Amino acid sequence: MAEDRAGVWVFMGLGAQHPAAVFTTRERAEAWVGEHGLAGILTWYPLDLSVYDWVVGEGKFKPKPEHGTPKFRARFSSVYQPHHHYENDDPLPFAEEG
Repeated sequence: MAEDRAGVWVFMGLGAQHPAAVFTTRERAEAWVGEHGLAGILTWYPLDLSVYDWVVGEGKFKPKPEHGTPKFRARFSSVYQPHHHYENDDPLPFAEEG
């Protein structure tokens, strides 16, 4: 589970090709997003482990032989990563999801 290991929250603005910011907590990230009225996606990434290896290790993805290519691993992302979408009118600051 994501909360059980060290990770960071990465913010990608809408249409961005590179991250705009990296935070140690979701609360800090959402405070920044709210302060600036940003729209984009905030995604959790594990530290010292690829997303591919994390998802496989969690048993959420069963790779096939063709999934072991460098190109596949380099572009891999997962819906199992905690992530949150923000529009300019989303309620912020941080609110716990139920």
